[in-house]
Amino acid sequence: MTAKSPVAAIDGWYTLDDPPHLIGSRCLTCGTYFFPRQASFCRNPDCEGETFEDVKLSRTGKIWSYTNACYQPPPPFVAPVPYLPFAIAAVELAAERMIVLGQMSAGIEVGDLRVGMEVELVLERLYAADGQEKLIWKWQPMGRAP
Repeated sequence: MTAKSPVAAIDGWYTLDDPPHLIGSRCLTCGTYFFPRQASFCRNPDCEGETFEDVKLSRTGKIWSYTNACYQPPPPFVAPVPYLPFAIAAVELAAERMIVLGQMSAGIEVGDLRVGMEVELVLERLYAADGQEKLIWKWQPMGRAP
């Protein structure tokens, strides 16, 4: 069996580094952070900035809220067959103090989560196609082996 080349399932949203990071932007006028990246105008209502720099965002944070996805999201979401519900968490990034929504890592269920729980960014396989292993970012409780 040939090894599949790992690639990001969503290009430009996160690094494939070890450890991985989300890629966001920071307004050079007011310092506000954004994810996904912002390039045209600052969404901070008190700022008229139009210049941004790409930044690697914190890879750790605390769960602010969470729920489960009982219904299969529409395309372009790629779901396993049969579809199984999964946990989603809104995570406040440690340094940027912003909330980023994301899926929890495999095997983590809503019952395993609590507000304030520390999590870190990890990469997991979403699917394989055309000799490539498509990786997606997820949140994982701190100290849990991938």
